[in-house]
Amino acid sequence: MKTRSATVTRLLPRPLQITVVVLLLVVVLGPVSYVFFASVNSDLSVAAGDFLPHRLDFGNYARIWSTVDLSTGLMNSLIVAGTVAVVCALVSVGTGYVLVRFAFTGRVSILRALLALQSIPGTLILLPVFVLFASVANVLSVQIIGTRWALFITYLTFALPFSTWVMVTYLRGLPAELDEAARIDGASSFRILRSIVLPLSWPGLVVSAIFAFLLGWNDVLFASVLTNPQTRTAAVALTVFGVTQEGGAIPPYGQLMAAALVCAAPVVVLYLAFQRYLVGGLTTGGVK
Repeated sequence: MKTRSATVTRLLPRPLQITVVVLLLVVVLGPVSYVFFASVNSDLSVAAGDFLPHRLDFGNYARIWSTVDLSTGLMNSLIVAGTVAVVCALVSVGTGYVLVRFAFTGRVSILRALLALQSIPGTLILLPVFVLFASVANVLSVQIIGTRWALFITYLTFALPFSTWVMVTYLRGLPAELDEAARIDGASSFRILRSIVLPLSWPGLVVSAIFAFLLGWNDVLFASVLTNPQTRTAAVALTVFGVTQEGGAIPPYGQLMAAALVCAAPVVVLYLAFQRYLVGGLTTGGVK
């Protein structure tokens, strides 16, 4: 006998559910399968439009490390994106704690400003950021453009508002009675943040860190302008490799696809490793 809860939660009939799931899998896994098969196929077969390879050739995964210079790009991406993720998570939890637990003049204006910053397109800020870094280099005689610091500062500027909003939403779901009980025991605000709020905020911290990591990992616009061949990221290395192969007889499709999968692998591993925290961090605060 079907329970009432099962009847209520089932939105679609069983056959229709299976059909929808299969269609979604085809839409999602279809392009990924094509990229994988193309990475182990010959360039002639890919150019001819063949989906399945006649012979598996994993040599493209070995050749990309010398043709695309992928190792340097991956190292730069991991350093920049990883540092931005860690700093964003730590700063946003402190900022979110102040905005949620303390009432002060301008608090609502700060929250609105953080939200407004998300609506500014990055293309509008590219030229001002470049001019600002160039001016600072002229005044202080400190080279910023062409270094990882330029990307770190730029990504941090874009990632912090969103990370702060995520933490504000998450911390609103934590009971304020925990802070009150700790203050009765004589704990300071910093002690409460370190010993109570921070351990309970792992789902929100993971969400903030992953979104900040993705911002730095996937960016091509700022990384193309603010880096040089020694500091370019993996996304820029792929772009440069694809552009330099244009005009040839047959582009190295296999190496391009293999390099794309290698660059996507860290993000997939990150999602799989922190999937539990991602679900909890995104849903907490949505229902009061």
